[in-house]
Amino acid sequence: MLLVRRRLPHIDSRLWLDGLIAALTTGAVSAAVVFSAVQATTGGDAAAAATNLAYPLGDMVLIAIVIGAMTAGRGRLDRTWLFFGVGVTVWAVSDSIYLKQVAEGTYALNGVLDLGWPVGALLIGLSAWQPAVHERVRGERLPSVVMPVALALVSLAILVYDHFERTNLLTLGLATASIVAVAVRLVLTHHESRDHIVTSRRQARTDSLTGLGNRFALLGAMELRLAEQTPSVLLLFDLDGFKNYNDSYGHPAGDALLTRLGTGLAAATAADGDAYRIGGDEFCVLGPWRVGDPVEALIARGRAALCEEGEGFNVGASCGHALLSVEAHDAADALRVADRRLYAEKNSGRVSARAQSARVLRRALEAWDEELGVHTTDVAELAAQVARLLGLDDDEVERIATAAELHDVGKIAIPRSILGKPAALDPDEWEFMRRHTLIGERIAQGAPALVGVAGMIRSSHERWDGGGYPDGLAGDAIPLGSQILFVCDSFSAMTTDRVYKRGMPEAAAIAELRRHSGSQFAPVVVAAFIAVRDAAEGLRAAAALTPTARAASAARA
Repeated sequence: MLLVRRRLPHIDSRLWLDGLIAALTTGAVSAAVVFSAVQATTGGDAAAAATNLAYPLGDMVLIAIVIGAMTAGRGRLDRTWLFFGVGVTVWAVSDSIYLKQVAEGTYALNGVLDLGWPVGALLIGLSAWQPAVHERVRGERLPSVVMPVALALVSLAILVYDHFERTNLLTLGLATASIVAVAVRLVLTHHESRDHIVTSRRQARTDSLTGLGNRFALLGAMELRLAEQTPSVLLLFDLDGFKNYNDSYGHPAGDALLTRLGTGLAAATAADGDAYRIGGDEFCVLGPWRVGDPVEALIARGRAALCEEGEGFNVGASCGHALLSVEAHDAADALRVADRRLYAEKNSGRVSARAQSARVLRRALEAWDEELGVHTTDVAELAAQVARLLGLDDDEVERIATAAELHDVGKIAIPRSILGKPAALDPDEWEFMRRHTLIGERIAQGAPALVGVAGMIRSSHERWDGGGYPDGLAGDAIPLGSQILFVCDSFSAMTTDRVYKRGMPEAAAIAELRRHSGSQFAPVVVAAFIAVRDAAEGLRAAAALTPTARAASAARA
């Protein structure tokens, strides 16, 4: 029993019951065979039977324990149980044969039978010599009912056999106890299965991050309210600024923020409805609504709960709403109405904090150097076009365009004598010039809404081969926005007249980009940039055609 406890320390209660059932069933079978045989050889003398049964019944108990342990430890067995079980079985066979031979008067001392006991002891010694095997736990182990049901059938067969041929009370007691244990096992299985179903249903309707109801729960609640024709209001919130926060502080911090905001929304709207998170940074509130009541107060409470600001970030929320049973007559329609109003609010002309901050810095840059202001405008337009061609979403395109507008803001701190020098810069001047990306990053970080833009400004002069500055980043370690910005800035610089050089033709500049693709510039960005320029050239050529020429071109097409 100590060995069982040592080798099988963490076993499910149902598995322990399986082991007990196996032990009881094995004991019943053994008692039916051994007890009757010994009783017959002793002439029915109870005292003689008890004495003679001490050894085989002791062996039977040990065998039952081993089989029970093997049954309970499915998947965790080792050679310990194999040697131990075989050793005890050798003892049981030797003891049974010994009793039979003694009863018949045929036992001979120092015969082959006497080897059984030292061989059994040797096998048990080998079992103690085996190391414990600690297998990795492969998920939750769900015990099967096949084993206890099969054992219950064996015990039932013994009871049925007793109806025709009487067995002893020990056999009947063990078989009955086995069936009772099977019944207890099935009751436990039923309770645990029911708990598992309840838990699964709850998890299927709950957002694992915030603990709020998920989209499935929201749809079910809306369908129920629509079926009951209960006037209700659905509020759909989408966080503003969350992507910047997530990019700046990392996904764990973003998950923690979503949890805090979800908890705050549930608390703020508990008296008016239920809060849900339906995915990403979208939250909903569903509550009763009385006809004629304004929804602005509930929207304001929800929006306030979904706002958080701190050093370097400002997260808010836009909202759309729908009135169930009034404006929408099914759940999908309600979500469409709320979603349409949500994005109408987002695009209603409210200037984002990022755009406001960028506008202030842009004006400061233009006031300091008008030429730099024109250059950054060109770069921003090119960068936005390339970003869209690469399939980036609208928010990311806006961030990249903003970084392009401000990528030279750090040059405010560079002396004009260096910026406008008509000759080549000396090493000290170049070292000073290279600091403008770091200065630009620090300036942008002063505006909380530009935290996600500041990193792109810092890396705007990193080369694909790692030879750039200030950090010597290479390949995909360079932010994609910075890769786009570097290509567009280089093209603009090559094609623009400066005090120290004349700009080159666009075709020559594109040839330079191709030549340095894979070394100085990211290949995928260069390819996208060239595609954008080719498309623009095609549009210019089409616009230059006379009406007659355009008609002829269309006819040829």
